[in-house]
Amino acid sequence: MSAAGWKMAGVGLVVVLLLAMGAAGGVWLAAGHYRPLLDAANTDLANIKSARNNLEALAGEQGRKLGELVRAGDLRERNAALAQTQAKEEARPDYTAANRLLQERTSGDPALAASSIIDQELGL
Repeated sequence: MSAAGWKMAGVGLVVVLLLAMGAAGGVWLAAGHYRPLLDAANTDLANIKSARNNLEALAGEQGRKLGELVRAGDLRERNAALAQTQAKEEARPDYTAANRLLQERTSGDPALAASSIIDQELGL
C-alpha cells in the first residue's frame, strides 16, 4: 500500500472515530435530558395505578353497600305489607261493629244519638 493509501485509511479511521464519539456524546446528552422526564412519568404512572386500584375498591364497596340497601328495602317492604295485612285482620271486627252501629237508626237529638252509639259500643 502506498503512502496516499495509508493516509486515506487514517483519515477514514479518524472520521469513523469522530462519528462514534459524536454518537456516544449524543446518547449521553439525550439520556441526561430524557432521564428526569422518564422518572417523572414513571412516578406519575405509579400514582395513577394506585389511584385506579383505590377507585376500583371503592366502586366495589359501593356496589356491595347498594345491594345491601336494596335487600333491606325489599325486606322492609315485605314487612310493611305483612303488617298492613295483619292490621286489616285485627281491625275487621271493629270495622264490622262500626258499620253495624252506623246502619242502626237513631232519631232525635244528634248528641243523644252519638251518646247512645258510644254506649252501645262500650257495652254500657
